[in-house]
Amino acid sequence: MSKEKKQQLSFALIMSMLMAFCMSGILTALNTGFEGGFILRWMRAFLVAWACAFPLVLLFAPFTRKLVARLLP
Repeated sequence: MSKEKKQQLSFALIMSMLMAFCMSGILTALNTGFEGGFILRWMRAFLVAWACAFPLVLLFAPFTRKLVARLLP
């Protein structure tokens, strides 16, 4: 695997993890509050969100790169 491909895969992995972590925490807090069991609910939501986010980042990254290249020539 090329260095560029490894960097793209690593970026997708880390970006999807950070986005899923932050968004699942915010939405869990908004929907259920911080009362008992918040951390467990958040971590469950994070795992589901990350399982969705990582493949979606991989799927949409090429399209997004092309779109940005067109919008910002």
